Amino acid sequence: MTQERGVTVAPDSGEGESLAVVAAAIVQEGRLLVVSKRAAPDVFYLPGGKPDADEGPLEALTRELDEELGVEPRQPRLLARVDSVAVLEGVPMRLTLFEARIDRPPRPAAELADMRWISGRESGIRLAPAVTDHVLPLLRRAGSMAP
Repeated sequence: MTQERGVTVAPDSGEGESLAVVAAAIVQEGRLLVVSKRAAPDVFYLPGGKPDADEGPLEALTRELDEELGVEPRQPRLLARVDSVAVLEGVPMRLTLFEARIDRPPRPAAELADMRWISGRESGIRLAPAVTDHVLPLLRRAGSMAP
């Protein structure tokens, strides 16, 4: 990974098309919001999803947060672009990650099964590889979450 103007960027693997995903790192009181989907209720991810063909990343994030949690992102800022594996699909994924606040308490809807606020140190919760390998370390380095 390299730093470009404060944004952590994973090198392009060069292995064909990656699944494009946008997500929000929403941290309140040192805890990160994660969600699980009905299709895999035992795996927790960041809220977000795949952009529609005509959407930019921020538009997709706004739509996904509204559909999934009934919230709007406030002061979103691009935090990172990372390469990982989409755990459900088992394919390469390019994650565009925003850090954001939200305008109201979230409520799981749409395809979501559950949501939790985590410190990242819990046992007994299965997190997607992008969260454990990239997002949590990045948020800890940035001081958004406890080391």
